[in-house]
Amino acid sequence: MHNVTNPFQACNDIFFKPNGVFKAVGEHNNWSWMPFLLVMGITLASQYLYVNFVDIEWFANINIAAQGAMSPAEEEQMRAFFTRDTLLWSQLIGAFFVLIIVNAIYAVYVNLATRSDDSHVFGFTDWYGFSWWLSMPYVVTLLIGVALLLFSGDHQTTPAILAPTSLSFILSVPMDSSWFAFTQAIRLELFWGIYLAIVGISQWTSFSRQKAAIIAIAPYAIIYIIWLVALLVS
Repeated sequence: MHNVTNPFQACNDIFFKPNGVFKAVGEHNNWSWMPFLLVMGITLASQYLYVNFVDIEWFANINIAAQGAMSPAEEEQMRAFFTRDTLLWSQLIGAFFVLIIVNAIYAVYVNLATRSDDSHVFGFTDWYGFSWWLSMPYVVTLLIGVALLLFSGDHQTTPAILAPTSLSFILSVPMDSSWFAFTQAIRLELFWGIYLAIVGISQWTSFSRQKAAIIAIAPYAIIYIIWLVALLVS
C-alpha cells in the first residue's frame, strides 16, 4: 500500500491515493488539523472575497424578492440587514459554525454506524477528524470559484460562482428560485466526498466495500430525497 509519511503529503495524496492517506491518518489522528485549517481557511476567505465583490444592493433585492410578498416595513427591516459589514460577519460566522456542526453530526453518525465492527477502535474524535478529510475536494473547487470570481467583471453574480461544479452554476439557476439551494448543493465535491468516505470507512473498519458504501451514501440519500420531495410538493 502507498506509504504516507506526513500530513502535507496526505493533503496532496487524498486526491489521488486516499487509501494510503486514511491508513496513515488512522495512525496519526493529529494530522486532521491540516484539512481543518485548509477547508476552514479557504471557505472563510472565499466568503470574504464574495461579500466584498458582490453588488450589495442587487444582492439585497434578490434576497428580498425571494421572500415573496412583504409589507413595506418588513422589506425595509430586511434591507437594513444587507449592509456589507453585516452580511460579511453573518457569512463568516455562519460558515464557521456550519462546518463545525455539520462535521460533528457526521462524526456522530459514522461513529454509531460503525459500532458493529468487530475491530471498532475509532471513536468520535477520530471520525470527526476523518470528516475534514472528506471535505478536501471543496478546497479545489473553492479555489477555482475564487479564481472565477476574481476574473469576473460582473458584480451582480450569485454565490454559485464559488461552486463551479454545482448544478446551480452550470444551469445558471437564478438566486431567487426555490431550486437554487438544492441545485447548489448538488455538485462534484459531494460525490467525491462520498467516494472518499467509502474508501476511508473500508480502511478503518473490517466492513466490506458494499457495507461501507451503504454507510457513506445513506445520510445523503435520505436528506436529498426528502429535500427533493419537499421542493416538488411545495
